[in-house]
Amino acid sequence: MHLQHTSRVSTIHLFVFFVLSLLLSAYSVAATTDDEKAQTVVHMLDYISVDYPEFVQNGKVLNQSEFEEQLEFSTQALSLLKEMPANAEQASLLDKGQALRKAIAGKAEGAEVSKQANALRADVIRVYKVAVAPKGTPDLARAAQLYAANCAACHGTTGRGDGPLSKGMDPEPSDFHDQGRMKVRSIYGLYNTIALGVGGTPMRPFTEITEEDRWALAFFVGTLRGTDEEVKQGEAEWKNGTGKKEFTNLRALVTQTPDEIEQSGGSALTKVQSYLTRHPEAIKVAAPSPLQFSREKLAQSLAAYQAGDAGTARQLAITAYLEGFELVEGSLDNADGVLRQKIELEMMALRASIGAGKPVEEVSKQVQDIEALLDDAEEALSGDLSATTAFISALLILLREGLEAILVLAAIISFVVKTGRRDALRYIHYGWMAAVALGILTWVIANYVINISGANRELTEGITALIAAAMLLYVGYWLHSKSYAQAWQKFIREHVSAALEKKTVWAMAGVSFLAVYRELFEIILFYQALWVQVGNDGHVAVLSGIATAAVLLAIIGWAILKYSIRLPIGPFFGVTSALLAFLAVVFAGNGIAALQEAGVIEADRFNFITVPLLGIHPTVQGVGTQAIVLVLVILGIWLSRRQANAK
Repeated sequence: MHLQHTSRVSTIHLFVFFVLSLLLSAYSVAATTDDEKAQTVVHMLDYISVDYPEFVQNGKVLNQSEFEEQLEFSTQALSLLKEMPANAEQASLLDKGQALRKAIAGKAEGAEVSKQANALRADVIRVYKVAVAPKGTPDLARAAQLYAANCAACHGTTGRGDGPLSKGMDPEPSDFHDQGRMKVRSIYGLYNTIALGVGGTPMRPFTEITEEDRWALAFFVGTLRGTDEEVKQGEAEWKNGTGKKEFTNLRALVTQTPDEIEQSGGSALTKVQSYLTRHPEAIKVAAPSPLQFSREKLAQSLAAYQAGDAGTARQLAITAYLEGFELVEGSLDNADGVLRQKIELEMMALRASIGAGKPVEEVSKQVQDIEALLDDAEEALSGDLSATTAFISALLILLREGLEAILVLAAIISFVVKTGRRDALRYIHYGWMAAVALGILTWVIANYVINISGANRELTEGITALIAAAMLLYVGYWLHSKSYAQAWQKFIREHVSAALEKKTVWAMAGVSFLAVYRELFEIILFYQALWVQVGNDGHVAVLSGIATAAVLLAIIGWAILKYSIRLPIGPFFGVTSALLAFLAVVFAGNGIAALQEAGVIEADRFNFITVPLLGIHPTVQGVGTQAIVLVLVILGIWLSRRQANAK
């Protein structure tokens, strides 16, 4: 791998650059995806910000060929921006691109051109959502191996540009210890060079290396610019709190150059950057708390609303709840249930106000009130939880979230055992086991592969809950229709040696799957937040709470299975169908609530009781849906009785 220093340009370089210009023109038409175009624009702007100040100073061009290259890059960036998908901010980007090209053509000061290029680059990244951070923590041990295999031949084993293939290269390979040049290169700039190469030089794009490995290599190269002493000092500063606000995630670390960081926060912050570049895992450990995340998103939401962007403001308000506060709801419920419910309702009211276009002053007051409530929540959750509180929290999370699922499974299993249709048992077990496997897989993907937003999580829960409610209505009606002696005798005669109807078996398996999956992913997230909150001393208490809850759920399931089987066949069918109908009402209410939290359905509040365990949330949409389900249940009972009386 060969990250080029471009200070010396040969005739061959000029010729190759001419070819590069032609290729860039072709690329602007034939780029495979819009994302590649955006990446290329960002790459060129990065090079302009770094190289232009070196070759144009005090209005004089120090290297004509390099100046022409900067002008060509700005032209090509502008051309690619014109081809990007239509966007409300595209016109603004084009204006800034034209202003940048004009500044370069006019031989403006290097600092001003660099500032314009960096600002435009940041806007392109934001507007077109260019991926500027690795999906997971880079593996620097693997990166060292990749560097030795792909880069050392040109850049040398220590990164000083003195590899065996470097002799005679013009321009020479970059020296990664050159502070003057490396301080104006971000890790993202290094990543772009590895991914896209440098036209007109031997530095080719390394597309055969995975995106994950390219990020790891960029981090590895970034570690070479900081000395061991600087890294040590940076570690001490980080542990004392320096940089915690500036480097909240990997994106913040990779998009800023050391020069930019020093200008904004001083040399101490650049040393922190050196430390974090070598130890990026430290950022994940120090990620903002869920409540702090909520505060940040609420502030952004208010700013967007004040700027007249209600759509963005509403989305940020949703994110503040789903990605922040919801993760501590379980713990706060145990510490102060009333406060938890109040915050939840106030955040819902904020979303409604934004959607209704209420005055900015009113929305601002709501945000302030929520922030005060979040302060109260933080105080209630301050410090590591006691062992007793940690145990109770872990116990109630699984017990509360798992109760609906265990009731459904116990009711269905008791039915197939009671009726002797054990051939259907394996389908029910397949259903819940598949749900467990998929729930764990979803969590793994969300943590280590892609980011699954809270909105998508709630959307999944809402949809599965509503589908489960529909299936429960079907199975419950089917059971109730068999609760009369004549109907049951007829069923026995027709199915004495046959399995259950296929559609009924698959409905039961589907309910088994949906009842478990709809909550499992969220349960894991709740435990993840609780695990961090309790500290090392509370982990045993959390595990004990989980184990106790699992035992209690098993006992509840066993009791239903044992005592329901002892019931006479008629009452058994009646009780089981009633239980499933009740759960259908609960699932319907919670499903609508989840879709409201995801922002898919509006939430019009009214004065009514709030009982989440029963799926009752005081909104017109939620209570209205439950009322419809109740009407369907009553109609089903009336219809089955009418059919029974007619026989």
